[in-house]
Amino acid sequence: MPQIIDGKATAAIIKAEIAEEVKNLVAQGKKRPHLAAILVGHDGGSETYVRNKVLACEACGFESSLIRYEEDITEQELLACVDRLNADPEVDGFIVQLPLPAHIDEQKVTERIAPEKDVDGFTPINVGKMVIGLSCFIPATPKGIVELLRRYNISTSGKRCVVLGRSNIVGKPMAMLMMQKAFGDATVTVCHSHSVTLKEECQQADIIIAAIGRPGFVTADMVKPGAVIIDVGTTRVPDASRPKGFRLSGDVDFEHVAPLCSAITPVPGGVGPMTICMLMLNTLQAACRRN
Repeated sequence: MPQIIDGKATAAIIKAEIAEEVKNLVAQGKKRPHLAAILVGHDGGSETYVRNKVLACEACGFESSLIRYEEDITEQELLACVDRLNADPEVDGFIVQLPLPAHIDEQKVTERIAPEKDVDGFTPINVGKMVIGLSCFIPATPKGIVELLRRYNISTSGKRCVVLGRSNIVGKPMAMLMMQKAFGDATVTVCHSHSVTLKEECQQADIIIAAIGRPGFVTADMVKPGAVIIDVGTTRVPDASRPKGFRLSGDVDFEHVAPLCSAITPVPGGVGPMTICMLMLNTLQAACRRN
C-alpha cells in the first residue's frame, strides 16, 4: 500500500504552528497579521474558497477583512480598492479572488497589487524573484506541495519530476521550484496538452505533479512502480448519489494508480488544504516584515 500524503492533517499542524507564532508576536506587543480579501460577484467556488480563508484566519489568530462587490463594479473602482489596501497600514497582505468578471482585466488588477502585500505571489515582481531564487512570496499551491514533500521526507534531489500543466498559478511556478537547489533540486520536465511524448515522460518519472484539470487523466499505464504522485486537480464531477450533486475528482485515477505508488495525495484532502495554509504562512511572513 502507498503512503497517503495527508494534506488536511499537515495543514492543521502548520496552522497550529502559525497560531503559536502569532501568540508570541502579540505577547511582544506587536500587531496581529491582517489578511484582506476582495470578492467580486457570487461565483460558488470563489465564495467557498474565501469563506475557508476567513475560517483559516480565525484558526491562526489573524485579523481578516472581506470586501465584497457586485459583478457590475467597474475596473477603475476595483483598482481604486486595490490602491486603498496598498496604502492601508493595518493590512499586511491581501488577495483579489479570481476569476473576475469578463469586463475587468485580471492582469492589470494583479499588477496593481503592491509586491510586499501580494501574498498570493502573482505579481510580476514576486514571480521574477521566485524564478531567480530571491526571497519572495511563492504562490500558495506550489509552496504547499513543496512543504508536503519536505514534511513527508520524500527525496526530490536528482529525481526525475514531470509537471503536468503550465498554468501561471501552479504549473510554471511548480516547475521552477522543483528545479531550484533550495527546494526540489530535481530534473524537471513540463508536459501540457501539446506534448507528443507525455505518456512516455510520465512512465520515466520518479515524481508526477498533475495540475492539468482533467479528471482521471493520469492512468495506471502512465506510472512506473514506486513513483510519487501529487494530484492538484479538483474538478466537480456530477454525482447524483452525493448531497450536493457532485464529487471532487483529481487529475489521477486514484483507484488504479495508488497501488503502484510509493506515496500519493488523495482528492479531496491532499493538496487543497495546503493551499490556504500557505496563504496564511505568506501573510505571517508579510506581517513579520512590517512589524
